[in-house]
Amino acid sequence: MKISFILHNAYGIGGTIRTTFTLAETLAQQHDVEIVSVFRHLDRPTLGAPVGVRMRHLVDLRKNSQDYDGGHPEHAMPAGVFPRGDNRHRQYSRLTDTRIARYLKDPEADVVIGTRPGLNVHIARQVRRGPLRIGQEHLTLDSHSGRLRREIGHRYGLLDAVTTVSEADAEAYRSRLRLPGVRIEAIPNSVPEPRLPASDSTAKWVIAAGRLTETKRFDLLLRAFAQVVAVRPDWRLRIYGSGDASGDEKGALRALINELGLYNNVLLMGPANPMEPEWVKGSIAAVTSRLESFGMSLVEAMRSGLTVVSTDCPHGPREIIRDGVDGRLVPVGDAGAVAAALLGLVENDELRRSMGQAARRNAARFDPALIAARHEALFTELAAGRGGARRHSVLRDGLGRAGGTLLGTSYALGSRIAGAVRTGRAA
Repeated sequence: MKISFILHNAYGIGGTIRTTFTLAETLAQQHDVEIVSVFRHLDRPTLGAPVGVRMRHLVDLRKNSQDYDGGHPEHAMPAGVFPRGDNRHRQYSRLTDTRIARYLKDPEADVVIGTRPGLNVHIARQVRRGPLRIGQEHLTLDSHSGRLRREIGHRYGLLDAVTTVSEADAEAYRSRLRLPGVRIEAIPNSVPEPRLPASDSTAKWVIAAGRLTETKRFDLLLRAFAQVVAVRPDWRLRIYGSGDASGDEKGALRALINELGLYNNVLLMGPANPMEPEWVKGSIAAVTSRLESFGMSLVEAMRSGLTVVSTDCPHGPREIIRDGVDGRLVPVGDAGAVAAALLGLVENDELRRSMGQAARRNAARFDPALIAARHEALFTELAAGRGGARRHSVLRDGLGRAGGTLLGTSYALGSRIAGAVRTGRAA
C-alpha cells in the first residue's frame, strides 16, 4: 500500500509533526510511505527524518537554496483554496494552491492523509476519485473558529474518513456535523516505548511539560505546588516548554514563582527534545490544562513509569488515565484539588510506586505498532467498501462539490459587500 501524509511543515517542531513521523515510520515497515511537507525552511528536519520514509516538499523557503520560492510572484497572492478559518491561512498563497493541486492531481498513492483542517480541505477539493481521502484532526472540533467549522461541514463530505485523537471529539463530529458517507474514527496518537529504564518513583521531583500558554494553566500548577511545598518543602517541580516570541507567559510565571516564594522549589527548564530523559528523573507528572486535544505528555510520562495528576479537561485525559489506578483526575481550575492529589502521592511512597508501574503497563496500549495496525485496518475496510458504493460515491462527490461552491460564493460575496462598506465609510 502506498501512503502519503501531507504536513504543513515537516521541518519544524510540534506534536502533529512528531506523531506523524512516528506513525509514518511504523507504517513504513510494511508499506511504501512518503511525507509531503508544504513548506521547507531548513535543510534537515529538526526532529530527524523518520526511518524508511521518503520526504519531499512543495514550497522551498530556504533563502540559501537555488530553488527558493520566497520571491515567486504567486507567493505574495492570497490563497483561494486553503480555508481562511484555519489560523495558518496567511502562510498560504496562490503558489501553495498551485503546488498542492499539482501534487494531488496524481499523488501516486493509495491513501492520502491530511494533518490539519486546511490541508484536509485541499484533499477534499483537489483529489478526484482514486486514492482514499483521509482527514486527520489533531486538535478538536470545538477549538476551531465558527468559520472553520462551517468550512469543515461543507468540505469534509468529500473525504472517505476523518480520524480524531479522542472518542469524545469523534462523537462531536458525528453528532454536530452532517457528513453522510464519511467514516468518523477515533484513533489516539502513539508514543514509542521508552529506551531508558522506567522511573523508580523515588526522586522528589514533579515534572510538567508543554508550551507555556494560558491553556496549559501552569499558573494553576504553581499555586497548587505552593500548597505542596508548605507541607513537603523537600519536593521540587520542573516545568519544560517554550512560550511565544513575546515571552509574556514565561515572564508571568517567573513573577508568580517569586510572588509565591517558590524560587528554591520550581525550575523553568525551557524546551527539551527528547523529553524521555527528563521524565525518568521525576516520580509524578502534572497536567493542569483547561483543554487538551489528546495529551501526549500524559502518555509519555506514563510510558516512563510516572503516575500522573491531571485535570479532567476535555478531551483526552479521561480516555488515557484510569483514575485511582494509574493516575488522578481532578476538577479543572481547582488548585486545591491538584495540591491534594499531589500530596496524596508525595506522602505515600508505596502508592506512588505502584501507580507508576500501573501507568507504564497501561500506557503500552499506545504503542506505535498497535496504533499503526488500527490505521491499516481502517484503510483496508474503506478500500473494501468502495467496490459496492461507486455510484453513491460519484453522486456524493457531485453534491459535495456543489455545496462547497455555494459556500465559497457566499464568502466571496460577503467579502465584496464588506469591502464596499469599508470603501463607502472611507469616502
